Amino acid sequence: MLSVLVAATSGCGIFDRIKPGPHDTVASYHDDFALRIEYPEVKTCTTAPALAAQQTMEPLALEDPSKIPALELSLEEATRLAVQQSPVLRSIGGAIVTAPQSVSTIYDPALAHANPLGGTEAALSEFDAQWTSALFWNKVDTPQNVPRVAPPGLPPGFFINTLQQTLATSTNQLSKTTATGASFALRHNVNYIRTNQPFQFLPSSFVGFVEAEWRQPLLQGSGTTFNRIAGPNSPVGQYNGVLIARVNEDVALADFESAVIALVADVEQAYWDLVVSYRILEANVKGRDAALQTYQYQSVRLEAGAGRSDEEAQAQSQYYQFRAQVEQSLGGPLGLYAREQRLRYLIGLPATDGRLIKPTTEPTDVHVVFDWQSALGQALDRRVEVRRQRFNLQRREMELTAARLNRRPQLDFLGQYRWRGLGDDLIGDGDNGQLDNLYDSITSGDYQEWQAGIEFAMPVGLRAASVAVAHARLNLQRERALLAETELRVSHDLSDAARQIALTHQLVETNYDRYQADLRQVDVLRRRYKDGTDNINFLLQAQRQVVTSESEFYRTLTNYNLAIRDFHRQKGSLLAYNQVQLSEGQWAAGALRDAYDVGRCLTPRLQPEEVCAPRPLSSGPFNPSAPQSSIFLDQGMIYSSELPMIDDQ
Repeated sequence: MLSVLVAATSGCGIFDRIKPGPHDTVASYHDDFALRIEYPEVKTCTTAPALAAQQTMEPLALEDPSKIPALELSLEEATRLAVQQSPVLRSIGGAIVTAPQSVSTIYDPALAHANPLGGTEAALSEFDAQWTSALFWNKVDTPQNVPRVAPPGLPPGFFINTLQQTLATSTNQLSKTTATGASFALRHNVNYIRTNQPFQFLPSSFVGFVEAEWRQPLLQGSGTTFNRIAGPNSPVGQYNGVLIARVNEDVALADFESAVIALVADVEQAYWDLVVSYRILEANVKGRDAALQTYQYQSVRLEAGAGRSDEEAQAQSQYYQFRAQVEQSLGGPLGLYAREQRLRYLIGLPATDGRLIKPTTEPTDVHVVFDWQSALGQALDRRVEVRRQRFNLQRREMELTAARLNRRPQLDFLGQYRWRGLGDDLIGDGDNGQLDNLYDSITSGDYQEWQAGIEFAMPVGLRAASVAVAHARLNLQRERALLAETELRVSHDLSDAARQIALTHQLVETNYDRYQADLRQVDVLRRRYKDGTDNINFLLQAQRQVVTSESEFYRTLTNYNLAIRDFHRQKGSLLAYNQVQLSEGQWAAGALRDAYDVGRCLTPRLQPEEVCAPRPLSSGPFNPSAPQSSIFLDQGMIYSSELPMIDDQ
């Protein structure tokens, strides 16, 4: 064996000298099967986004926008399309292609509710009645190591004793766990045996019983408070009760609301970006046309012998500079077509369909002043991040309560009562008197048993339960710190948003004055240049400045509208500001009927203050889209900035 191993590990082994057989010369079907890349076979549905992807036309790059049919769209219509077109909540910088599992959809709250591990229905299922049943047959034919004497009529000797039995076992149980931790069970067991063993009154018999059991925890695991928070029979440190599941669903709803707010904010961002793209394109077009006129005028002067070639080259260079800016404003990464396509994606339209979106909502330029104290109070109360963190804090408070209730020994009361029976048959009449059938024997009540007692178990020191209390207390302190920090951050963000409103509006006024001054400067320098009293360089520089100042004015005007949007977002009123409503979907017809039938049996309590009930989980309904009455200074007063509307020409 050692020589064979050495030969096999050498350069020319024994297996290398073996000639290939017939099985080695025939190609196998599975030669490349494991390395094959395949395409999945799935069922897809024809939806609006799918049709939009298939109907996309060739993208726009440098086409003239004035020759493309316009699709007039207001900001309100864009927002409505964005929230209605797709179950996926889109975002400008979304990762739907690279990380689809991180994208929010309208199904997320329903998924949290239908979660088989942490949803409300899953937690309620722990209290559902459980039915278990089993039925088994068994045949026994076993030789025994016990000799027996030969029966009469056979030659003397010893024979092997054989145990022969036919067995059947039927077990049935109906159990139920209550909110107090008690468990009730009703059992019915039937055993059938037919045997060749001697000393049997009945060669075949049915033995069974009906049993009722009640187990009531007295310390650990007892009480509705613990079972609603942690769930029945929950291990130490695990909390999967109905109240925890309800809070998880509320957190999922808050996450969904946050995703809707982000979508509305992105739509408004894309809309105003498209508005400013049109304005910047117009400014660059006007600058290009002015530069072209200057270049043509200088070319005529040069041909007439009154101009200079370097001035003609400067005018030509500026014309091409503005021409490049126009082209960049059309097809660049921040150009008109790119931003129009971004808005198209958010509202669910094809990337290109032969039309060009034209915004119809004009940006506001009036001075809006918010009541700071009212806005701050609403931000600390209505921001979805604050409400979400308060739900997390509420969950930690309940976990600490459950952990304290669970730091106790296990002491259970157990009571059982049993009716037994024996019969030759399962049912029916026979010749054996009171042992004719099993069920007559059970229902006669002749054979009754009962058991009552307590069971006690306690880990010495309760170390795990004590650690669970410490862990729950630390989690509670952490969530409280996070809530305080969240509120502090909200106040800072609201302060920054308010500062941006004041700053951007002042910049609107300043850049407007700058734009008007540059227009006057161009007029003066154009006249002086045509009169021959000034150099062309001053005119070219003034033309560049007027395009820059006009573009900057429209950028600041757009930033002012975005600052108002950001203030509403930080204040928690963005959905109301954009008239977006959140509501639950329609219930199933059967659920509506069941709720109606149950509601007919419910009556208000005459003295609710005298009824001992658990603390409610929430303080009542909350509508994040509800209008707010005091959002502006002096009950809605808006101070005008007295800025005239700028003519498009």
